[in-house]
This record gives sequence, C-alpha cells and structure tokens, in this order.
Amino acid sequence: MDYIITYSIYVLIISVLMGLTTWKLFKKMGYNPLFSFIPFYNYLIILKETNHPKWWSVLSYLPIVGPIMMSAFHIFLMRKFGKRGFVNGLLTVLLPFIFMATVNYGKDPEIETEEEEEEGKKKETFLGSVTFAVVFATIIHAFITQPFGIPTGSMERTLLVGDFLFVNKWAYGYRMPMRPVALPFLQGTIFDTGQKGNPKDDPKSYVDAVKLPYLRLPGYDEIKRYDIVVFNYPQDSVHTAIDRRDPYVKRCVGIPGDVLEFRAGRLFVNNQPEKILGDEEQQHGYIVTTSAQLDIPQLYKAYGFLPVQETQSNSGFIYIFQGLTDAIAKDIKALPEVTEIKEMVEKKGEGALRFKLNADKTAYTKNIDTTQSIYPINKPWNQDWYGPLRVPKKGDVVKLDQESLPTYQWIISEYEHNKLENKNGKIYINGQETNQYTIKQNYYMMIGDNRDASLDARFFGVVPEENIVGRPMFTWMSLQGAFKDANSSYQAPFKVRWDRMFKATNTGETNKTSYWWIAAGILILFFGWDYFAKLFKKKEDE
Repeated sequence: MDYIITYSIYVLIISVLMGLTTWKLFKKMGYNPLFSFIPFYNYLIILKETNHPKWWSVLSYLPIVGPIMMSAFHIFLMRKFGKRGFVNGLLTVLLPFIFMATVNYGKDPEIETEEEEEEGKKKETFLGSVTFAVVFATIIHAFITQPFGIPTGSMERTLLVGDFLFVNKWAYGYRMPMRPVALPFLQGTIFDTGQKGNPKDDPKSYVDAVKLPYLRLPGYDEIKRYDIVVFNYPQDSVHTAIDRRDPYVKRCVGIPGDVLEFRAGRLFVNNQPEKILGDEEQQHGYIVTTSAQLDIPQLYKAYGFLPVQETQSNSGFIYIFQGLTDAIAKDIKALPEVTEIKEMVEKKGEGALRFKLNADKTAYTKNIDTTQSIYPINKPWNQDWYGPLRVPKKGDVVKLDQESLPTYQWIISEYEHNKLENKNGKIYINGQETNQYTIKQNYYMMIGDNRDASLDARFFGVVPEENIVGRPMFTWMSLQGAFKDANSSYQAPFKVRWDRMFKATNTGETNKTSYWWIAAGILILFFGWDYFAKLFKKKEDE
C-alpha cells in the first residue's frame, strides 16, 4: 500500500506540472485545456496528434521506462509546435517543464504546417528507430530479465568467470523498482572515478531523491535450498537504494529456519552433509610445493579455471591454488614435480587467516586477516569452522542480549529499518527497552561453490528477502579471459566458450537444456515488432 500511495503522489505531481506547462498547447490543438492535467490521457492525445502509436501512453508512468517515454512524448509535442533540432530536443529532455512552459506561455505558439512537419520527419526517422530500440531493451531489462556478468571465481566451476547470464526476475516474485528515475542498463554508477577516489563520489545512475518503498509481486516459485540466486550485496555502504547495490550470485545453502555449520571447510545443513548437485563442482584452496616449475598453461588447458599465485623458493616453487576440486587436487598431487600438497584449512577457534610468504621465501605463514570480519563479529569462527548458525525466519522471536545482539543488530537496524540503541547494557528498539525482537522478513544464507575464494554470507551475513533479484536462467555469452584476475600469476588466453552459450544455469543437472530458441524469439520479436508496426502505420496512412 505504501508503494501505491507514494507512486500515486509522483504521478499526481508530474500530471500537475504537465498541465501547468502545456494547457495552452492542448487548447491550440483543439482540446479542452483540462485534458493536459489527466494522467495517461494527456500523453495519448499527444501521440494521436503526432501520429505515433497511441498504446505507448500506457508506458508513460512506468518506473525507469516512464521517464524515457515521457521525454520522447515531450519532444513529439515540441516538434508539433516547430521546436525541432538538437538544441530544442536537449532542452526538452533536461529541462522539460521549464522549456515547455516557455513555449506554452510564449507569444502565440503556432502548430507546424504539414509541409514543415513532413520535412522534419525525414530528418528524424533514424532517431525514432534508436529511441524505439532503447525503450524496447529497457522494458526487457527492467521488467523481464536482466543480464549479469560473472567477474570473479566464487562460483567456479559451476559458473565460470566470463559467463554472462540472463536472470529471471519473476520466479521469486518481481521486485518493483525502488528508484524509478534512472538511466537504463546501468546498475549503481555511471562510471568509476578511479581507485583513489571515494566510491560514494562516483556519479550515480539514478536519482536518489525520487524513491519508492519496497514491494514484491507474488512469484510462481520460492527459493529452494541449493538454488543459485542473484541478489544485491546487503552491506553496500555506497548505495542507499537496495535495488541499485552491486549484484552478487551465490548458492543458497540455507533457507529460513535452517541451521548451518562448517566443519573443516565442509558444510552441514541441519546437522547433515550438504547435498551436492549434479552440476556443482566445489573447490577448496591448496598450497602446492614442487621441486620444479609447473606447466600452468598446460594445466589450464587440461582443467580450465586455475587461478594460482606462483613464487620461487630456495628449494623449488610454491603455488597457492585459489580453488581445486577434489579430483583435480588428486591429479596435481600425482605430478612428478609435486613434493607436497596441502588443503588450506584454518584452525578451529581462530579468526579469519590468510597466507603470506615469509622473508626468506621458504614457506607461507599464517596471518590474521583483520579486513575480513566473520559474521557475527563476536564469534570465534572462520570460513572453515563456522557456526552453528540458525538462518532467521519471518515470525521468529529472537532473544536479545549482549551476546546475541551482534547476530541481529544489522537485521534490526538496517534491513528492517528500526532505531536500535545499546546503552548501559540495555537494548532499545525505537525508544523502547526490550529483550526480544520479532523478525519481519525471511533471510537466506548465500555461499560460493569455490569455498576458499568467496566473499559470501560467512562474511557479510544473511541476505534479506528484499535484496533478492532473481534466478539465473541461462548463459547467453561465455568469454574466457574477459576479466583479469589480480590474484593469479597466470592470465588465461581470450576465447569464446561456445559450448556454454544459451545453456541453462540453474537446473542442478549435468546435461543442460539449450535455450537457443529464446535468443531467436527475442530477435524475431524485436525486428518483427518494428516491421509490422511500420506496415500497420503505412496501411493506416493509406
């Protein structure tokens, strides 16, 4: 209801501005000036008078798409009154209600003659085609499916670095856009100002001041244990808009109410070993000591993704493999150059550790990593010995004290938007002292398949339902070498992985369904729509 009320207020404000700045123009076109104030109908009149499809008016107030369509409709109206050309178009887009007001209240605005209109149309046919293409793609991107690239190896080898996916936004329920005024196809920022700059200073791709509350429409499925899920990073400090935070993809290993625990790097769910699906290839980090240099390019050809740090020591070479499956680790152990292979498993009760080469380059030593805080921060857990942790479920009544508060403080204050205070050993929520809290939404535990190279829920905590984007459908493009790995001494050569393209990504099965027909359907729909729209318009003109 909050979403509908806020949305209605925005529509009312825009409609009033539209009416105040165009009523005289509507009168000139032969309509009651009050029609300029009526949502949808005012744009339908503009489309009718400028010979454009009238059904486009239904797109005028949609989030993200609406501002694009409105700009196009405003340009159509300005052209009707002779305001053509690049400068006039730019002013109409950037200062719509100011520029239209200058025309509306200017000295006796005149409608173009038929000869002037025909001459202007000939020059702007290409621009109209580009606008149509942008709008069509924006509708697909914002309301149906969103493309998503895999830049890191946290889901190797299930999803490869360089895989580009289409994400189904409707499976778990479509989340309505929360920042309706935004540039299409961009996530959070327009561009990165650089490593030295503050990410908060990067130009945003959306207007943060125009915002709508969270609303999710009913879906036809629910998140199941072991689904691969795309979600917005929950602890993003740069973007306050939930739907504009960085998208992550992980496996949902814990649904609401589950109890999770890692024992020596192996996951147990509800005290049972996790289920390994047919297409899932888990990996763990290994330190490999050799007497001679390994042929990494040859290993890469044989096994694919093998990010590795190589260092020469006094007695040979030391390799840190970011992630190896059990089978690949066994093969590498059998190589004649290998003198020792050891899985990187942190000790129980220690904080998160990382490995660093010592001064004489003879071995790697363990160092406490203070940059990777384990969730919750007051537990002596690490990524290999973690839990048990119960995933919060909507309706859970949780006990609050100084021991349990770190587990729930981010949930209460950030995800469920309460004022949380911890003063003099007492806990206050919205000004009221309390020792319990009722969870308002479901939460999920998202973990990467590449267990020792994944920034996941063990570090940033449980993921709220409102951050869920959708479920990957299929890989539409796969490029080896598309992203450089700063943690690897070897960079794979660039190539197109044709065998992965248009294959399903979230089935759990080894043999993937092909979705070439969807690609063909989208192309036919796009070009066919444009062709038949022009054909229909030609018949109408005749």
